[in-house]
Amino acid sequence: MSYQLALQQLVDSALPTGAFAHSFGFETYLERGLVFDEAGFGVWLSAFVSQQLTYSDGLAIRFLYEGGDVVGLDAALSASLLPRQVREASTKMGLRLLEIGAEVFPSAELELYRDLVTTGRAAGHQPLAFAVVARSLGVPLQEALAAYLFATATSLTQNAVRAIPLGQNAGQRVLRKAHDDVAAAVERVAHLTPDDFGAVIPGLEISQMRHERQRARMFMS
Repeated sequence: MSYQLALQQLVDSALPTGAFAHSFGFETYLERGLVFDEAGFGVWLSAFVSQQLTYSDGLAIRFLYEGGDVVGLDAALSASLLPRQVREASTKMGLRLLEIGAEVFPSAELELYRDLVTTGRAAGHQPLAFAVVARSLGVPLQEALAAYLFATATSLTQNAVRAIPLGQNAGQRVLRKAHDDVAAAVERVAHLTPDDFGAVIPGLEISQMRHERQRARMFMS
C-alpha cells in the first residue's frame, strides 16, 4: 500500500499534464476518414500501444529503472521521436510532470533530472519524468510500465470520445480491449534490446508529421 495510492494519483487522468491536448496522430486518421468509429479507433490504439509506446516510452522507462543514464536516455528519446509535435508533446507533459512531482512526490533523483532540464542539459521527456518519480516511490518496474501504458491509452481514448465522437460506453469497451495490448507490451518490453529502441512503424510517424500541416484540428499533436 505504501506506493499504490501515490501511483494512482500519478496516472490519474485528472493529473494536469496537458494530455487532453494531444492525439499523437490519430486526428490525422480521423481527418482522412480512416478512423471514424469504435472499431477503427481500437485498431489505431492497439498499434500505438504495441509500437510507439512499447519501443520508445516503455523501453526508456525500463532502461532508466535498470540504471540507465538519464541524460543519454533523454537524448535518445529526442533523437528517436522524429515528428516534431510528438517530441514537443513529450517534453511539455514531462516538464509539467516534473513540476507536479517536485511538489507532491519530491526526491533527490527527481530534483537531479529537473535541474538537468532547467539548465538545458536534458529536454525532460514524459516517460523519463514518470520513471524517475515512480522509481523513487518504490513502484516495481512491471507495475510502473503497466500503469504508464494504460494511463496513456486512457487519455487517448478520452480524447477520441470527444473527437470522433465515441460514446462513453464505447470508450470503456475500447479500454477493456486495451488490457491485452498493455499486458503484451509490458511482456515485450522486458525482452527488447537497445537496438530495438525507437523502432516505430512508419505509418504512425507519417500521420504525426502530417498533423502539423492539417488545416483544422482539435489537438496540438
